[in-house]
Amino acid sequence: MSLKKVTVLATIKAKQGLEETVKNEIQALIGPTRAEPGCLNYDLHQSCDDKALFMLYENWVSKEDLDKHLAMPYLQAFLGKAPDLVAEPVQIALWEML
Repeated sequence: MSLKKVTVLATIKAKQGLEETVKNEIQALIGPTRAEPGCLNYDLHQSCDDKALFMLYENWVSKEDLDKHLAMPYLQAFLGKAPDLVAEPVQIALWEML
C-alpha cells in the first residue's frame, strides 16, 4: 500500500469581537496535533487584511492519519464550540501534491 501525503487548508472566520478567543482556541490545538503520529506540520496563520480570518496549513503522511486527527477529542471539542465562535462554517480543503 502506498501512502499519499495529504495537505489541508482550513479556513476559520471568527465572529466580530471574538478574534482573540478563536486565536487562543486554535493555538491550544497546535501542541497536541503536532505530537500526533503522521503530522508533518500544523501551522496557524492570521490574515494581514482581516484579523478575523485564520488559516491552518497542515501536512499529513496519509489521509488515514488525518482521519485519526479529525476524531481526536480536543479537535472534536473545538468543533463543538465553533458555532458560538465562528461567523461561518469552518472550510476544510484537502490537497494532494502533484
